[in-house]
Amino acid sequence: MAKVIVNGSTHFEIENGTIDGNAVSAEIIKTGERFFHVLDNGKSYTVEVVRIDAATKTMILRINNNEYEVQVKEKLDLLLEKMGFDGASSAKIKDLKAPMPGAVLDIRVEAGQTIQKGDALIVLEAMKMENVLKAPGDAIVKSIEVQKGQNVEKNHVLIIFE
Repeated sequence: MAKVIVNGSTHFEIENGTIDGNAVSAEIIKTGERFFHVLDNGKSYTVEVVRIDAATKTMILRINNNEYEVQVKEKLDLLLEKMGFDGASSAKIKDLKAPMPGAVLDIRVEAGQTIQKGDALIVLEAMKMENVLKAPGDAIVKSIEVQKGQNVEKNHVLIIFE
């Protein structure tokens, strides 16, 4: 079971081919590296995956030229949230590492800057998709270990926090 939140307000539960308990028989065809064609109940949708943020399990989808922010919370995420461990860890964060190989497109913070959980820090391009890496918690940026345009491997340290 997964909970899907669209644009921060609309909630759906997805489980075993159902959405909110209603059976779904949509046909999904991959038409490009980040493009899909969806057929559902005689309706046709063009879907583009614009951006994926793996840390927050959030993606930006463009569906028939309308953009939607979609967040997915899986069973474990929901259980941790229910137990009060919704990601607001008391442990101090020390660095931000690349979740995948890619190229640094943009750096949105600078050394000495105070950041809050969820702030956009770095834009990493991987497989022709932009991935916005966000702050995993509140911190102060000690140093930025990469430069714009630099290629990085998975787990490469991007930012060190105080």
